[in-house]
Amino acid sequence: MKTLLIIDANLGQARAYMAKTLLGAAAHKANLEIIDNPNDAELAIVLGESLPNDNALNGKKVWLGDIGRAVAHPELFLSEAKSRAPAAAAPAASGGPKRVVAVTACPTGVAHTFMAAEAIETEAKKRGWWVKVETRGSVGAGNAITPEEVAEADLVIVAADIEVDLAKFAGLPMYRTSTGLALKKTAQELDKAVAEATPYQPAGKASQAATEGKKESAGAYRHLLTGVSYMLPMVVAGGLCIALSFAFGIEAFKVPGTLAAALMQIGGGSAFALMVPVLAGYIAFSIADRPGLTPGLIGGMLAVSTGSGFIGGIIAGFLAGYMAKLISTKLKLPQSMEALKPILIIPLISSLVVGLAMIYLIGKPVAGILEGLTHWLQTMGTANAVLLGAILGGMMCTDMGGPVNKAAYAFGVGLLSTQTYAPMAAIMAAGMVPPLALGLATMVARRKFDKAQQEGGKAALVLGLCFITEGAIPFAARDPMRVLPCCIVGGALTGAISMAVGAKLMAPHGGLFVLLIPGAITPVLGYLLAIVAGTLVAGLAYAVLKRPETEVAAKAA
Repeated sequence: MKTLLIIDANLGQARAYMAKTLLGAAAHKANLEIIDNPNDAELAIVLGESLPNDNALNGKKVWLGDIGRAVAHPELFLSEAKSRAPAAAAPAASGGPKRVVAVTACPTGVAHTFMAAEAIETEAKKRGWWVKVETRGSVGAGNAITPEEVAEADLVIVAADIEVDLAKFAGLPMYRTSTGLALKKTAQELDKAVAEATPYQPAGKASQAATEGKKESAGAYRHLLTGVSYMLPMVVAGGLCIALSFAFGIEAFKVPGTLAAALMQIGGGSAFALMVPVLAGYIAFSIADRPGLTPGLIGGMLAVSTGSGFIGGIIAGFLAGYMAKLISTKLKLPQSMEALKPILIIPLISSLVVGLAMIYLIGKPVAGILEGLTHWLQTMGTANAVLLGAILGGMMCTDMGGPVNKAAYAFGVGLLSTQTYAPMAAIMAAGMVPPLALGLATMVARRKFDKAQQEGGKAALVLGLCFITEGAIPFAARDPMRVLPCCIVGGALTGAISMAVGAKLMAPHGGLFVLLIPGAITPVLGYLLAIVAGTLVAGLAYAVLKRPETEVAAKAA
């Protein structure tokens, strides 16, 4: 008999894991097959205090039992459930949605985007919902939701750390969250989505004021990450073109007409020149939508020409965005002139305000600050370099792709525009440590990990090589008090060694695969040594501190 096992999340991960393991082992003797799809189940066993309010259980045999009895006598418990479960015991659903569409997006569009999508799909299918998740990743929209699917949807879930275009969902009940919460607390977020979703209207509609407060609550951090996400591909492409130019010789680009000169013109003269304008433009776009793009781009270009760099670009982006938004919402015009606002009035006034502010107020002072910061970074002694590397490395491992991690990463990316490459090297090296270390721990102390964790360790190794720190999240979520300190120490060590050996990185992503580009990382051996050292320290420390899964489960029971 095909059996669905449902365990109340409030019972705790350890008890749930132990119950699932013991019941799974006893299921074969009871002629039961444990499955994950509720639509195929003939019997549903619920461990908890009450039955879930789920349409998928209607018409099936449902048995509500105590987790303590299930763990103590799994075979007897399954036998009772099989023989005594009443049919159609599940309560009627209270109008919960049957068709759900979702959108996921993160700043880099690599890890959290797809991990959150998978988590939402898995949890929704457990509840018997039809679900489709559109990923707004680094290569664009994947698994795109069609207009027909939008029309049939009951609920929209948006798990995004950046601003994304949601115009096609206008009028539908929408719930917004972050990719981190969607990944780590999926069940709770879906419950909140059902209870708290409100009709969505794009900016500029009649109900804009109703949604404005919620959008603003996202705060400056989300707007900054939106700008960084659009800037990032340009930084990667430009940095690798510069690295290829250096492969012909450090001074080779100075010879006109050569391939090295062309590569430098593409990378340094074009891609890097557009970095700051794109950053500023899309910060403003995140705040004010399309009306903010023009003043943001102009302000970013002025940040470059005044020498205020990425710091000036960030200031220009926020100033342009909020100025455009202020004009858009506060300036009232006759209906006959309303069409002129987005084409003439907003771009003109906001561009003038931002441009004059950058030229007369912001540009020169910020340029002086940036010049001082750059000079300090390029001339600091070994002790200061090691300390900075340790701080940045520790930040990269603190929350595995969260706000602290992204703050350190954005700092390193911004410094690339000033031709300061050492901090970015320390940041990427340290960001690789958590998944590599935990993958190593599953190999060194195999007996302390169950089979699923051992397989997860292999996946983490691959993700670590690609500089996807989020590969460590499953381990950190399960055992944060041991995983995080080990990873922070290992990351700090890696960052410190990277700065000590003077490692430089031309591109801010790609992991060890950037080594395939000549000159992208220097010195190669010192850089690899830093990564290996941090991985060994963190991995071996966790292998020692980790408690065996059987011991954890027994204590929880």
